Amino acid sequence: MADAKETGTGAETAAHPIARSHSDLAESTHLAEPRPAHWYYKSFKIAGKELWYASPKIQLLMVALVCFLCPGMYNALGGLGGGGQIDPTVQDHASTALYSVFAVVAFFSGSFANKLGVKATLAIGGLGYCIYSASFLCYNHTQNVGFVIFAGAFLGLCAGLLWTAQGAIMMAYPPEQSKGRYISWFWIIFNLGAVIGSLIPLGQNINNTGGTVTDGTYVGFIVLMLVGAALTFFLVNADKVIRDDGSKVIIMKNPTWQSEIIGLWQCISFSPWVVLLFPMFFASNIFYTYQQNGLNLAHFDIRARSLNNLLYWLAQIFGAVIFGYALDFPKIRRSMRAKISFVALFCLTFIIWGGGYAWQKQQVSRAVSSDPSFEAQKVDWTDPKYLGPMFLYIFYGFYDAVWQTCIYWYMGALSNSGRRTANMAGFYKGLQSAGAAIFWRLDGIHVEYNTLFAVTWAVCAGALLIASPIIFTKIQDTTDLETDLKYSDEKPEDVVPTAALNDKHVEV
Repeated sequence: MADAKETGTGAETAAHPIARSHSDLAESTHLAEPRPAHWYYKSFKIAGKELWYASPKIQLLMVALVCFLCPGMYNALGGLGGGGQIDPTVQDHASTALYSVFAVVAFFSGSFANKLGVKATLAIGGLGYCIYSASFLCYNHTQNVGFVIFAGAFLGLCAGLLWTAQGAIMMAYPPEQSKGRYISWFWIIFNLGAVIGSLIPLGQNINNTGGTVTDGTYVGFIVLMLVGAALTFFLVNADKVIRDDGSKVIIMKNPTWQSEIIGLWQCISFSPWVVLLFPMFFASNIFYTYQQNGLNLAHFDIRARSLNNLLYWLAQIFGAVIFGYALDFPKIRRSMRAKISFVALFCLTFIIWGGGYAWQKQQVSRAVSSDPSFEAQKVDWTDPKYLGPMFLYIFYGFYDAVWQTCIYWYMGALSNSGRRTANMAGFYKGLQSAGAAIFWRLDGIHVEYNTLFAVTWAVCAGALLIASPIIFTKIQDTTDLETDLKYSDEKPEDVVPTAALNDKHVEV
């Protein structure tokens, strides 16, 4: 990074050593490090850019495609409200089971990812999505609630592994100065899955003003999710990845189950103040419950819900691009970018949710909107009153992407270590899922939508206040190599190019 580069004479550098990340050290040589002779290191060019299969960009693309086809399609299905059903109760029960299991598994899944490798972890993680969609297809014909709940719980196990491995890749593979862009690239591809997935129910139900989606909608989701699960077998593990500058990802070379369980504690003990981010982790998925069921399902017919769903995920792409690139803006120091992004997120919390309050307080009660006779009164896209809540739903999508982009960037700014970011991603997804499980349960016991809205807004605002000390005091302009190597069995020569180690002007 430009602000972490050495300036002045060698004597000044010796007297005042500057913290350097391993990407900065590699950059300082300005030399291309020869890559090993293997097919996945053979270069090719796309639009004039040199790439190779085991590069961070290609691996991020592969993971993004997996998430495009698995969680992306899951989001498209969930965005319909009630999993495409008129009555959201069965989906509420499945989501409670899903996120309850997800919360437990994800909290420890960093250890699995570090021990098994990201490839195996993602392969296991991709299995549950098609089964989940198949359970709703089965429910359409058999009303088998137990199978839907089982599928939700099994998906919780799989998703905990998949998202932890994905988080480690997205935070540890990029160089420090590119993490915001990598996050935004992932979010674009991932949410394109939800966008394209949203076109399936929109096309299937364009003339359907009823409440339940067609069988063809579920079949389409099942096929795409199966393809996504198969793609995981084409990834490489973190120890094979080499960046453009020749540096490598910091991992544990010889992990054991014992070392990785201990690693969970080491991650917290090394920086105990990170627990202040936990409320933000907890809040990062709770808004889906109100938005999908309390707004979209409760007040719109099936085709309007399908269109809202499409626009919501498109808005997420724009939110991720704008904030992802802004977080990497090179002319502002990283610590200052963190503060500016946090203030922007805080303002959006009150502007967008304040607009949501103005709309929600005018709506009918849950009992009225849940009555089957109210179905004919739900808003269609041809109604004059459709435009206002449509834009509100778009802004909710934008906000959700900004929240998650910022969280991933904050975690990535605290460490470049693949091992530590895997554990951080596990903590993040575990607490995120605990929050989601609680809020889906609140919806499952039919808490009033006004109450659900108020609690969601309050938790988001409170989480930001609690996290503010970390954002303002702990995110530095760079993370030095010594810090990243702590609690790892790797040494500088394992991750920094030889030319950089031999540079006499480099402090390691």
